Amino acid sequence: MHYCAAIKENLAQTGLMKFLNFFKEEIAIDLGTANTLIIQDGKIVIDEPSIVAINRRTGETIAVGHRAMQMHEKTHEDIKTVRPLKDGVIADFTAAESMIEGMINMIGHKRRFFSHMKMVICIPSGITEVEKRAVFESADHVDSKETYLIYEPMAAALGIGLDVEEPVGNMVIDIGGGTTEIAVIALSGIVCDQSIRIAGDEFTLDIMNYMKRQHNILIGERTAEQIKIHVGSALSELEVPPEDYAVNGRDLMTGIPKQITISYSEIAHSLDKSVSKIEEAVLKALETTPPELASDIYKTGLYLTGGGALLRGLDKRIAAKTKLNVQIAEDPLRAVVRGTGIALKNTERFSFLIDRKSV
Repeated sequence: MHYCAAIKENLAQTGLMKFLNFFKEEIAIDLGTANTLIIQDGKIVIDEPSIVAINRRTGETIAVGHRAMQMHEKTHEDIKTVRPLKDGVIADFTAAESMIEGMINMIGHKRRFFSHMKMVICIPSGITEVEKRAVFESADHVDSKETYLIYEPMAAALGIGLDVEEPVGNMVIDIGGGTTEIAVIALSGIVCDQSIRIAGDEFTLDIMNYMKRQHNILIGERTAEQIKIHVGSALSELEVPPEDYAVNGRDLMTGIPKQITISYSEIAHSLDKSVSKIEEAVLKALETTPPELASDIYKTGLYLTGGGALLRGLDKRIAAKTKLNVQIAEDPLRAVVRGTGIALKNTERFSFLIDRKSV
């Protein structure tokens, strides 16, 4: 009899939980300078460029993500495209809100009237208290009832499967669009870190400047991004070199569009200074690491995540500089959002999550 009552009670509780879960929406957001990714129910539901297209006259948002990126650098005076995040933090508050709202609406279902939204948002480790507050306020505007923040290196460590709660030191280098985050993680915390504002965007700018200086050809941001993907390299000599890439742009001498072909070694030369600054930051982080953790890092090596980890030869270059083993994470572009998703499922367990009260 007691057994039947227990089953009934259990079924009632399960039914109540299901009913409550119907009103609960949980999402993890990797709010990146270049791309924004959203996880819901353990799946990546949004992977879009962090950009919005706005009508200058009315102020309304015309497009978000891929559609806005197609308009980027091709707009007339009535439309402007805005990248709301600069160096990993919100630079344009209004545009950031409409971008987050647009992407949440893209998930594919309309918001329920009484829904309780819970969010975990990823932020750079070098962020200020004011910038943290801006992220919280953006979440409030899209009606989030429970918002947590997680630092990017911590999310990256979770995403690549490291046990962050163990008393073992791991160094994660996350090269995103706006910032490179280097952190030594142990016992659910960041022991020492370096956050520099040199990353994917800076590489793109280097390529644009090089093409202007060396070839007298003017190219846009999107073309420079394609060059980086097709022939981007951190080393001027690669074992498996990519094919030369044809670039279209405007000749600065004649003003007429023209095409030139460039090789990966030229791009390696143009990115050299920026890559050197990332190497210096890695060495600085290693210098400030406590000796016992440094001994762990010698055994475990360094982990590379983020879009910048896909730059050909970068792992070999950092390995040569530090004399340590460097591993590129599996699917480095999504490591941070996967880690944010893990944090979303375990908000009670992880002490390193920042909530509204901590700011």
